[in-house]
Amino acid sequence: MTQPKALGIINEVRKTIIGKDTVVCKTLMAIIAGGHILLEDNPGVGKTTMALAFSRAMSMSFSRVQFTPETMPSDVVGYSVLGRESGKLEYRPGAIMCHLFLADEINRTSAKTQSALLEAMEEGQVTVDGVSRRLPRPYTVIATQNPLGTAGTQPLPESQLDRFMIRLSIGYPTAEQEIGILRQTEDKRPLESVRAAASLEEVTAMRGEAARVHVADDLYKYVADLCTATREDPALRLGASPRAGQALVRICRASAWMGGRDYVVPADIHLLFQDVMAHRVALEPQARLSGSDAPSVLEGVLSAVPAPKLLR
Repeated sequence: MTQPKALGIINEVRKTIIGKDTVVCKTLMAIIAGGHILLEDNPGVGKTTMALAFSRAMSMSFSRVQFTPETMPSDVVGYSVLGRESGKLEYRPGAIMCHLFLADEINRTSAKTQSALLEAMEEGQVTVDGVSRRLPRPYTVIATQNPLGTAGTQPLPESQLDRFMIRLSIGYPTAEQEIGILRQTEDKRPLESVRAAASLEEVTAMRGEAARVHVADDLYKYVADLCTATREDPALRLGASPRAGQALVRICRASAWMGGRDYVVPADIHLLFQDVMAHRVALEPQARLSGSDAPSVLEGVLSAVPAPKLLR
């Protein structure tokens, strides 16, 4: 049984995103888990629309930066100017000072601007001219990447990819779903119909409840064994980091909470393992030449590591 508040948020977002319930649910899991989301997909499939719908459904202030090579770090984190009356440096907030920040086409800006997000994503604060300022709570970054037209882009380094709890792809709709989209958008803007299904206080409470979901010792060991297996797999030159295991546990707690349980089960791990790990591992060149990819290697890891049998 899905938690009523979570179901209300999902139903509001579904007004704008048709036929992609799995992606919507996993995005909500990451937000409830306090994580950040990387959406990697072709243009025009609804990445920006989904981010804006979530901000409205969860009463979160929203800000968006369309990243380009000219985007500066100060555009993101803000800057200081000398006040005319005070004669002191005064902070001018950047776009990142909101509850839900959309970094659109993050791979199209410079590495210096990309790195401006690191402190915000990891520590929930920004530092300008030596002064650290807390970001609003709750806080989430949704970043998008377009896999096409990559000439001149700056791929995110592994250290920054590791900050994203989950990587998702919306994908193209089926023919039936696309008919629904065409009908839906013919004479109205679906985003205008999205209403708040939860207040900021309720979102914060949801995060707290999810964080208290029980994880058995056998499941901690299972997650650790899976991470170790990725580091030992000969097809991977880079395995899952300890941060990846922590992210998997946190989002599995959110998955269990959304499902109306106060405990995590192996099925939660199986549901989210690929989404949490695929962007964090890197293939050996030989494995890539032989036709392997990260999802197939991770599927092999998941099959090889036995799951615990939990007793009620």
